[in-house]
Amino acid sequence: MIRFEGAAKTYPGQTEPALDAFDLAVEAGTTCVLIGPSGCGKSTALQLVNRLVVPSAGRVLVEGRDVAGLDPIGLRRRIGYVLQGVGLFPHRTVAQNVATVPGLLGWTRARITERVDAMLDLVGLEPGQYRDRRPDALSGGQRQRVGVARALAADPPVLLMDEPFGAVDPVARTRLQDEVRGILGRLQKTVLMVTHDIDEAVRMGDTVALMRDGRLVQVAPPAALLAAPADAFAAEFVGGDRLLRRLSLLPARDHAEPGPAGDAPRLSPDASLKDALALMLASGRERVGLAGGSVTLAALRAAAEGGPSA
Repeated sequence: MIRFEGAAKTYPGQTEPALDAFDLAVEAGTTCVLIGPSGCGKSTALQLVNRLVVPSAGRVLVEGRDVAGLDPIGLRRRIGYVLQGVGLFPHRTVAQNVATVPGLLGWTRARITERVDAMLDLVGLEPGQYRDRRPDALSGGQRQRVGVARALAADPPVLLMDEPFGAVDPVARTRLQDEVRGILGRLQKTVLMVTHDIDEAVRMGDTVALMRDGRLVQVAPPAALLAAPADAFAAEFVGGDRLLRRLSLLPARDHAEPGPAGDAPRLSPDASLKDALALMLASGRERVGLAGGSVTLAALRAAAEGGPSA
């Protein structure tokens, strides 16, 4: 778990705090995404966790321990860090990059080799093909996968992600987000992530923490944030198409009516309500089928608005 208790930070020469009275808990095994306008304090909050920034007031706890009392080097070796641009060492191979923290921790060569191959497999890079390559021989998405593998190599309980997909091209970004989210879910890591992209926030987060001027505006699961923004700022930030974003988060099967669907167009088993809407619009039908039932336009409207079907 990560917990901020009244955390604040005012940088020298500034009159307004970058972070002010910040209280937030990231439950163990979940991903919390910090989002907000540029300069709202989200990166400051992230960097308080591994002591790259020292708070002016309050405290930050990782797994119940105040980070102010921990050795910063030892702390950082127990926290994975994935950032925009990845930060791979350009003259080291993929394997050497992934092995960075295990090597610093004194693992044996055999253990490191086994772990490197396991991490490359985990992120979808075949070890025999990629182990000896250098970063300049990889695509942006592949470099980001190596960055994730490196961050997870020493099996840290906590992972920090700072705009991790910003350097990945849009075509590959969504697929990589889904893959990384699946990996983090299986490993049950506690993750604090920063992004400026609302679509990325709702796709990656179990919880989204919206910030403004160093303070929290709203903390909620993605679907709840999209259904009921806390105020006008939150509504404007999540966008006028927030209900469509909400539909993309909701599995169609959870909103299906039981019974035969007749000749209604069919959805795939893992389709979202956004997929259902797209099929309705394409077919001109107000009902689409899926295994064991069907989804109606009325149910879809209710779900989008956060009504009883949701």
